[in-house]
Amino acid sequence: MSTPQNIDRDEQAQAEAQDQAQAKTDMGRRNAKVAGSSALFACVMLGLAFASVPLYQMFCQVTGFAGTTQRAAKAPDSVLDKTVIVRFDANTSSELSWKFKPVQTKVNVRLGEQTLAFYRATNTSDKPVTGTATFNVAPEAAGAYFNKLECFCFTEQTLQPGESVEMPVSFFVDPVMAKDRSARSITQITLSYTFYPVKDKQAAVAKDKTSGTKKSGS
Repeated sequence: MSTPQNIDRDEQAQAEAQDQAQAKTDMGRRNAKVAGSSALFACVMLGLAFASVPLYQMFCQVTGFAGTTQRAAKAPDSVLDKTVIVRFDANTSSELSWKFKPVQTKVNVRLGEQTLAFYRATNTSDKPVTGTATFNVAPEAAGAYFNKLECFCFTEQTLQPGESVEMPVSFFVDPVMAKDRSARSITQITLSYTFYPVKDKQAAVAKDKTSGTKKSGS
């Protein structure tokens, strides 16, 4: 015959067993949520990895972040008397066998005034080389107001062995900069380009030439 004391112990044991079972269930649910959240996070990060480059470029183009210049269809109608000095800088990748430099080191431009400048590039190798240029301006605050109308940097450039060309860039500094408290004190802007080789393009050109040679000899 069970005593009241034994009954209490049995009920307590059953309650503890139920609590343990419930705790395991709750832990399983939490683990499932964590796993689901981790999987969702991984998918989001994977998507961002593919989208990050174009989104970053779009963000830079809109905001001028990191000194990214803008692209315009035409120059503004108004030109201010306020002037800035635009300096020109040129760099090349160690993998690109080019000489690349600005034709002029600096120009004085009025805000809103369309200006044309030139860079000169020379292929010092014994084969055709295709390059592409990255660009930015300093100080970074000027990036939102430095507008290009035409530029060699918009397309890839292919130079034949020993070929030297002058490449133009047409630009203006937006007069709205004079109203920006963080940028209106700017008196000098440096426009900088860096050329890199387009290896895939070179390989394709070489392949086409080889194919053409074989066909002509057949």
